[in-house]
Amino acid sequence: MEISHPTASFSSSKGDETEFEAELTLSEKIKAFKSSNFDPEGYVTNKCRQMNEKQIRMLVKYLVDLKAASAEEMRKSVYANYSAFIRTSREISDLEGQLLSLRNFLSTQAALIHALSEGARLESFSSGSEGSMKVDIFDLEDREPSNTEQWLAQFLEDLEVLLAERRVKEALDALDEGERIAKEANHQKTLTQSSLLLLKNTITEQRQRLADQLAEAACQPSTRSVELRSSVQALKQLGDGPRAHNLLLKSHKQKLQYNMQGLRPGTSNGATYTSSLSQLVFSTIAQAASDSLAVFGDEPAYTSELVTWAVKETESFSLLIKRHVLASSAAGGGLRVVAECVQICLGHCSLLESRGLALSPVLLRLFRPCIEQALSANLKRIEHSTAAFAAADDWSLAYPPVGTRSLGSASLGSVIASQSKLSSSAHRFNSMAQDLCEDVGPLESLQFADHALEGLVQAFNSYVNMLINALPGSVETENLEGSGSRIVRMAETEAQQIALLANALLLADELLPRAASKLQPFSQNSRIDEPPRRTSERQNRAPEQRELKRRLQRFVDQLRDSFCRQHALELIFMEDGSVRLSAEMYISMDGNADEPEWFPSPIYQELFAKLTRIASIASDMFVGRERFATMLLMRLTETVILWLSDDQSFWEEIEEGPKPLGPLGLQQFYLDMEFVILFASQGRYLSRNLHQVIKNIIGRAIESVAATGLDPYSVLPEDDWFAEVAQIAIKMLTGQATFGNVDQDILSPTASVSAKSISSAMSHGSN
Repeated sequence: MEISHPTASFSSSKGDETEFEAELTLSEKIKAFKSSNFDPEGYVTNKCRQMNEKQIRMLVKYLVDLKAASAEEMRKSVYANYSAFIRTSREISDLEGQLLSLRNFLSTQAALIHALSEGARLESFSSGSEGSMKVDIFDLEDREPSNTEQWLAQFLEDLEVLLAERRVKEALDALDEGERIAKEANHQKTLTQSSLLLLKNTITEQRQRLADQLAEAACQPSTRSVELRSSVQALKQLGDGPRAHNLLLKSHKQKLQYNMQGLRPGTSNGATYTSSLSQLVFSTIAQAASDSLAVFGDEPAYTSELVTWAVKETESFSLLIKRHVLASSAAGGGLRVVAECVQICLGHCSLLESRGLALSPVLLRLFRPCIEQALSANLKRIEHSTAAFAAADDWSLAYPPVGTRSLGSASLGSVIASQSKLSSSAHRFNSMAQDLCEDVGPLESLQFADHALEGLVQAFNSYVNMLINALPGSVETENLEGSGSRIVRMAETEAQQIALLANALLLADELLPRAASKLQPFSQNSRIDEPPRRTSERQNRAPEQRELKRRLQRFVDQLRDSFCRQHALELIFMEDGSVRLSAEMYISMDGNADEPEWFPSPIYQELFAKLTRIASIASDMFVGRERFATMLLMRLTETVILWLSDDQSFWEEIEEGPKPLGPLGLQQFYLDMEFVILFASQGRYLSRNLHQVIKNIIGRAIESVAATGLDPYSVLPEDDWFAEVAQIAIKMLTGQATFGNVDQDILSPTASVSAKSISSAMSHGSN
């Protein structure tokens, strides 16, 4: 892993120096830090002399981020090696106990050897007369005991009484006094070897007896916290710290299990049971941490053992919550219950962080599968519920029903005024999506927002596919296993089909992004009096919102394209499958004796009528979203014209057919294309691409006529004539003029169209 120099990206832009530093090896980069005489302040001061204020600020930010990353890495490392550290600590504790036992054993053996040697020395006096021996023995028996021997007799008696009466503090003081006297007697020889051995053995035995008494008292469920702490403290003073700490944790566990017997998960709802159990468990862990810190301080061995114990208790608690609350709720898609319970647990758990216990990762690791299961089940429920509504949806738009949860705390009138209409299935999808994001929002800190958002996008994709299947011409709209009922209800009328687009557009453009904003709530540490910070957070989320809208818009575009393709096919093909937009309709015009009545072809009249109807319906359904309505009309027109441009059979007949395209057919084709340009331009949905495609089509038709040897421009009237006829056609198709009040000379390409006659025709049309 390459370690970059902290100031590498902030150094000056001097050419040679930069290239030289870039070529330094890793050992050379950190060489300055290896010296025992390394001066951090001097090093930073030297580096900062070559940097301006902006670079220094960037360096400070870099170092702060590096410090945070280092602290996080240290925490992970400590947690990762806890088990090995605890195992080593226990082995050391066991070894210390064995050494203590060995020391006591060696002391006993040494005292015994001294006693035996003392006895042997007394036996050596037997070399004297028997009478003198009797005198010495008589003298020893009649001798007064020394003060130390008298103290020993009283000490043994008092110690027995103190232990019998469980006077722990006085017993500890007495044992300490005995240890002191034993050391002085051993040094000053104020006690015989047998008396000294008796004193040491008595102290050892009574220490063990007192330790057993303390351990028995600590394990009693009725022992109060103060008494427990005193017992553990006394046991530690006896020299058995590991046992004392183990008894401390064991006592708290027993109390926890005893108190948990009063909690019954079946007698209360999941949140109440979770709250009661969570408070009990984490308050017990907090009390154990306080007792451990008060008695043992921050010794690493005991601190690590406490953390390991707390982790095990947290894991046991998590399993209980999963078994009695989360498992059933997650399987049924009860995301709200799961999220509420997890938040309760994390809330109680976070109170331990001030004591140095970060147990949230343990909870997250164990709760994550349940949260993911609940989230997945909820997303599936959204799809299934929306599909059920879509099967019965009449595709009529209405305001959201009263009392939906998505209305929140706002007044009903203001919400209805600000929302557009949707059909029943879209309202259902929106309501469930809003609820999902509201439930997942509190868990954003656990990094479930991305999962929920991705699932919501896929659910919207499934809903759009259902809308596509609702189009009459969709190949996916088939009977389900021959049951006779469609998966979704077919949108038969144009208004219903445009309602499909309105559903998808409003969800993608406004409602789903609004729901997604709940997945990224403001920081819990931010206050009401910090508007700049909240504004910054909104700006940081803006790119994510734009990307989400782009993804959702792509699905809407698929529905729009399916809509346009269906209506284009309805225009181009007849019910029997024959093609209406064929080359024959133009080629057959030449050779007739009578001059045709110049008017746009029926298919383009129908295209104009369809676009007019769609524009009228869209103006009511896409209020405030006129751009989408314009794009819809533009896309539908382009679909028809592009089909004509790409139809190889059409152009083969025009260019290579048995009968070439004649002057009349060329004029009709030119008129049709100019008609499309005119009404698209007046409707403001004539795109540059559409205009260029039409010009290319006209040019191709002209070239096909020129290929026959005929000058096409000699048979084509002026462009004004095409524009005038197309304008008259629009007026007649919209009911603003009739054939009876239109001058037939205007419709003839061979007539001289004067400004006066044109003006007269226009005035007649407006009457």
